[in-house]
Amino acid sequence: MYDDPKAVLLRYLTVARSAVRWKVDGLSEYDVRRPMTPTGTNLLGVVKHLAAMEAGYFGDCLGRPLPDLPDWYAALMDDTLADNGDMWATAEESREAIVDLYTRACAHADAVLADLDLDATGTVSWWGEGGETVPVHVLLVHMIAETNRHTGQMDIVRELVDGATGMRADAPNLPEQDVHWWVAYRQRLQESADRFR
Repeated sequence: MYDDPKAVLLRYLTVARSAVRWKVDGLSEYDVRRPMTPTGTNLLGVVKHLAAMEAGYFGDCLGRPLPDLPDWYAALMDDTLADNGDMWATAEESREAIVDLYTRACAHADAVLADLDLDATGTVSWWGEGGETVPVHVLLVHMIAETNRHTGQMDIVRELVDGATGMRADAPNLPEQDVHWWVAYRQRLQESADRFR
């Protein structure tokens, strides 16, 4: 597999996408929507944003738009959507609709990418005045970085919501310790930090 650059890039993107989906699994409607940072970061909003990015980079930019997109997407693309309008779910937008949009956008992206070589080009209209023409491999690298950046946000938000960590429910990526160990560990970190107050 490592001798096929496209397969490597798609593998990394696929792994990150699966983590995005897992981060909203098993939570209440309230918990996937509630803002957990001063800037409003919330789990379902990140999924909504990533759906738009998949549809944009691998649909619109490559001349193969994803059909049946919600109205907010068109407003995002023509810059009339309210600031951060793609970063939260309104009460009228269901979790199922947003997760389905993300799933559809990813499947559409995979189908488009299957048809194109890494050196094929597309135009990212929102990259500078007049847009920028870039090869597919740049779009893939960008989307891997975008997805992983936002998955990192989701990691922290999910841990704050219910303590779940990792890339999957069965892979917490942390030492297997009891709650007392974690309390003591966090206390050691705090004591070390306190020396610099």
